[in-house]
Amino acid sequence: MFNQTTVIEFLLQGFSDVRELQILYFVVFLLIYLAALMGNLLITMVVALNHHLHTPMYFFLVNLSIIDLGSISVTIPKSMANSLMNTRVISYPGCVTQVFLFFLFIAADFALLTIMAYDRYVAICQPLHYESVMNRGACVHMAASAWITGIVYASLHTGNTFRLPFCQPNVINQFFCEIPQLLKLTCSDSYLSEVGLLAFSVFLSLNCFVFIIVSYVQIFKTVLRIPSEQGRRKAFSTCLPHLIVVCLLLCTGSFEYMKPSSSSASGLDLMVAVLSSVVPPLMNPIIYSMRNKEIKAALKKLIVWRLFTNKKNVRH
Repeated sequence: MFNQTTVIEFLLQGFSDVRELQILYFVVFLLIYLAALMGNLLITMVVALNHHLHTPMYFFLVNLSIIDLGSISVTIPKSMANSLMNTRVISYPGCVTQVFLFFLFIAADFALLTIMAYDRYVAICQPLHYESVMNRGACVHMAASAWITGIVYASLHTGNTFRLPFCQPNVINQFFCEIPQLLKLTCSDSYLSEVGLLAFSVFLSLNCFVFIIVSYVQIFKTVLRIPSEQGRRKAFSTCLPHLIVVCLLLCTGSFEYMKPSSSSASGLDLMVAVLSSVVPPLMNPIIYSMRNKEIKAALKKLIVWRLFTNKKNVRH
């Protein structure tokens, strides 16, 4: 393949060539995918149906669930289909779409997590100004800015990557189209511009992370001054899960895109890719719902209401 126009498809190396293991990966990924779908859809439904949860924090949480649904749907279904059908092929347009959507959701995810840190800072450190600062219009604008950031970020990376000529064997040593793996297939020094853009992106992410950490330092200082133990526990229960999600996303993402590239696939590459693309959408509903009494109470109320409605319909 001597230029980009000759590339009509890529081959995703995936996890294994052994048919039994491919079926195992399909089953495992299917269970993970269904769990992530159910968890994120459940959070979205609970918040939408309970007017007591129509607050800025839960508005952003619904946006996070939508992002997680999109993020895991970009990578997992294609990998499952390839495992089930014993193939590795992904078309050129399919690879472009996968890269664009993956970066859109990842960038929007991190931007939204930064906004959520600011929301928690205002709620805990400046409670008297919370309603005026985090009003409905401000929340909509903040959420929209996260999505716009994702679109711009994804457009830059996708356009900058696929303008490059590919002249190496078109085998991607990953289970989805990943930019560091795609850059290994180029035959031009122009790929250095994409490497620079990735480095700049990590730099911006680290700045967001510093902002989040500074916000939480102020939050924890304020929380420790709360005289009520119950108040401190409630504040920590809403902040700690958010901090765990941020650390997981940033650590795996930075390692994946800044580590030295290797010529062949490794177990570490696959593990980090799974941690960054599959685990957060699966863990976010668990982290936020299991540690959040309001979500659990709303979910219990919804289940009781559904059971009561079903029994009433059966009687009639």
